[in-house]
Amino acid sequence: ETTEMANQEEAAIQISELDLLSSMFPYEEEFAVTDQLALAELKHYVENESAEVPSSKVQFILNVKAEVPNASMVEFSMACALPFKYPTVLPEITVRSSLLSRSQQLLLNSDLKTYLMQHFSGEPCMLSAREWLKDHAAAYIDKDLSSSSVTVSDASQTEVTTFTRLWIYSHHIYNKQKRKNIIDWAKELALSGFCMPGKPGVVCVEGLQSSCEEFWSRVRRLTWKRILIRHREDVSLESGGHAEIQKQRKFPTLEEKCFDAHGARGNHMDLGQLYHFLEEKGCADIFQMYFGVEGH
Repeated sequence: ETTEMANQEEAAIQISELDLLSSMFPYEEEFAVTDQLALAELKHYVENESAEVPSSKVQFILNVKAEVPNASMVEFSMACALPFKYPTVLPEITVRSSLLSRSQQLLLNSDLKTYLMQHFSGEPCMLSAREWLKDHAAAYIDKDLSSSSVTVSDASQTEVTTFTRLWIYSHHIYNKQKRKNIIDWAKELALSGFCMPGKPGVVCVEGLQSSCEEFWSRVRRLTWKRILIRHREDVSLESGGHAEIQKQRKFPTLEEKCFDAHGARGNHMDLGQLYHFLEEKGCADIFQMYFGVEGH
């Protein structure tokens, strides 16, 4: 069967599982889709078989109350994202609770993942994950992990920082206002990279993951003939300080790059020049992802 058909099937399974969850948990405080746009894109993709593959994962929150001895009820929150290939790949789930220390949280999440890997490869498993959490979560609150290898000193609360680079593809970028937005927003969010206007349009932004995600959510709300994330790179930085982030950057600032094809009024960009620019920055492999050919 074609990948197209497999994608359609996976997307249809995601929709029916989300429908099931919303009928079982009608209240926002139990189940809430946090990315309505991604859900709309997914539905559109399933209904119109030829539609564009969705550009982002459906994300949602499932909250679970579990009984904890001596504390009655504690709420655990599951932040979930369904990769486009789900259920053939596992969902991305992060469980949090105010009562869990950082190391207890890490352990609970890795145990949940192990459980899903062992029992549910290839089938929908959101309800099973929720059930597992309901039954097992409480046990992690009192776990003393001081002697264990996963300990992260809670005093320092080491948050792992993620550095992200997004490679965005657009059918074209001509509009002056959009070009200004792209540059202004990147500056505001401390992102570097470049924007190549024209047809096609290419935007690369890099910086803190949360800033990249904010940038993407603003950009895609503008009106586009077609825009999507072609490729995404994520690097976990243990100490996530400013210097660490600067070290990851391949671009000093965000600037507009015009690779005019011999003064053709800036409409069609010279892809050869783009290739050499990317090569200089150590990103030549990206060219192939965008245009599907070896660069020259």
